[in-house]
Amino acid sequence: MEITAGGLLEIRITKADVGKRVSVRRVEEGGRVPPVFMDTVGVLTSWNEGVLTITRKDGVSVRIAESLLVAGKTVPPAPARRRGPAASFEELARITARAWQPLESQALGGWTLRAADGFTRRANSVLPLGDPGIPLDAALARVGDWYAERGLPAYVQAATGAAGTQELLCAELERRGWVNEVSAEVRIGALAPVGEAADEADEAAVSAVALTRAPDEDWLARYGKVRDPELARRMLVEGPSVWFASLDGGRAIGRCVVDGRWAGFAAVTVDPAFRRRGLATAVMTALARRALEEGASAAWLQVETGNPGARALYDGMGFATHHAYHHFRGVR
Repeated sequence: MEITAGGLLEIRITKADVGKRVSVRRVEEGGRVPPVFMDTVGVLTSWNEGVLTITRKDGVSVRIAESLLVAGKTVPPAPARRRGPAASFEELARITARAWQPLESQALGGWTLRAADGFTRRANSVLPLGDPGIPLDAALARVGDWYAERGLPAYVQAATGAAGTQELLCAELERRGWVNEVSAEVRIGALAPVGEAADEADEAAVSAVALTRAPDEDWLARYGKVRDPELARRMLVEGPSVWFASLDGGRAIGRCVVDGRWAGFAAVTVDPAFRRRGLATAVMTALARRALEEGASAAWLQVETGNPGARALYDGMGFATHHAYHHFRGVR
């Protein structure tokens, strides 16, 4: 925290710093003796009527009464800890969107409304990459109407750890009662190490991975998120260059979308009875090698924050978090 030459903490933020990344220290409510201090780092997304709202990188907004502040300062963006390729938030947002294409979409200024009969939140949510061109409340009302016409709940996909405007949107959605239903990390890494992830013992499994352009019945059964197989097939095959991997009749599966320099991995799933045997690594290695043959050099994937097994696997392959995204569900 900011400490003066005299050893005192100082509050060096004002309402003019809304939209900036800050670090604050506050005393815990309740008047405990000795006092208990708590620190919060994130984007200052509002400061109204004596209350600050700070949105942390995990998407959670923390409300702090200014009377409890004992110190505060603006801080630079978090240092990059990424290995592998450099990428902007907007580039990755567009790349990941092309890997999960909706059946229909409509522009609302810089927002894109997407629908696919409810198959995956990613294809049934608003992608807000700019200004909607109308006041936020009016934009959200139009979003609610558009999804209601299709018999779908309204979702907005917004990010943290990416750009201040996205974090401000997270805070505004939360303030209006929208619920952060699911959070996930977008991770990136160099592609070549993924293609080399299997050790000698796993090479036989890699060789046994079948790569196809469309999912078969075994693949869909293992994926397990399908209520309409024909809709799922139609959705899953869409993308610049899509590959499906299957091992041992669907005991382990995966999907990869090659899009220029990027290879996006998804749906890596293993029969619970055969986990921790290197099957997921074999599937990803086989897909990575095919993507390398098509000229890709960088990799991305999305992993939900509550999936420690997958996170450990991707850590070992060199993937590092680029940003987090959150699906906010409307209150209507």
